[in-house]
Amino acid sequence: MDAIALLGTGTMGTALGRRLLATGHRLTVWNRTAERTGPLVDAGARAAANPAEAVRDADVVITMLTDATAVREVLFGVDGAAAALRTGAHLVEMSTIGPPAVRELAERLPRGVRLVAAPVAGSAGAAQAGRLVVLAGGEEVAVDRVAPVLASLGTLRRCGGPDAGAAMKLVLNTALLTAVAAVADALAVADAVGVDRRTAWEALATGPLGGAVARASATDAAFAVALAAKDARLALDALGDVPAPVLSASASVLAAALRPDADIATLTDVRPADVATPDKEKL
Repeated sequence: MDAIALLGTGTMGTALGRRLLATGHRLTVWNRTAERTGPLVDAGARAAANPAEAVRDADVVITMLTDATAVREVLFGVDGAAAALRTGAHLVEMSTIGPPAVRELAERLPRGVRLVAAPVAGSAGAAQAGRLVVLAGGEEVAVDRVAPVLASLGTLRRCGGPDAGAAMKLVLNTALLTAVAAVADALAVADAVGVDRRTAWEALATGPLGGAVARASATDAAFAVALAAKDARLALDALGDVPAPVLSASASVLAAALRPDADIATLTDVRPADVATPDKEKL
């Protein structure tokens, strides 16, 4: 098995780490807040003092960080990982940072290090169960090399060039975020016209927003509103002057949410306990 370094052990990073350990990989972990590596260390990982130490002997390095700024700092800042990457190592960037940031990253990596940008569709529960969809972009030979690692996390979808996976992630997140916002609007209309919310919820689950209803009723998902707002901004930045009124409105809702650390399902403000959760997890 490959020696893997995982940089970033937040909710999603920890779920990835648990899955990698469960599938037999040797894992070294680092996180800015060191205490957050504890659960993975208890499960068999080794903790490193800084990013450079974490990656020094790694075959594959995975970054799962908040945004492009965090990725740059962890790779190229003080004690950054990039300078310590050995020739032949593969960096798998799994954060959602958008195509421009991926292209910048590819230009700054040391010669002899291959980049695969592979954000994921799925949340923490799917990661631990090996049910993610991994949106891999990169040179074919690089994706081939890390394919066994990525396949242990779920279904590998080859998207094309280095920034293609990052681009596909923006497409999928745009669909997810606007759909969940639409469910919230539909429930608000139900309140206004006197339709019981449970009844409205059940009816919506059988219609075109069924996937969004399933996601909003999931109990093992964790996609913080603040991160969703960041992803919506990335999509709007990619659009430039192209109008996207639905996405723009959804971004405004996310930015104004009162609980930025809560899951996006809280936008709907309803999780009926007596409605069965659909056996299906969306993004």
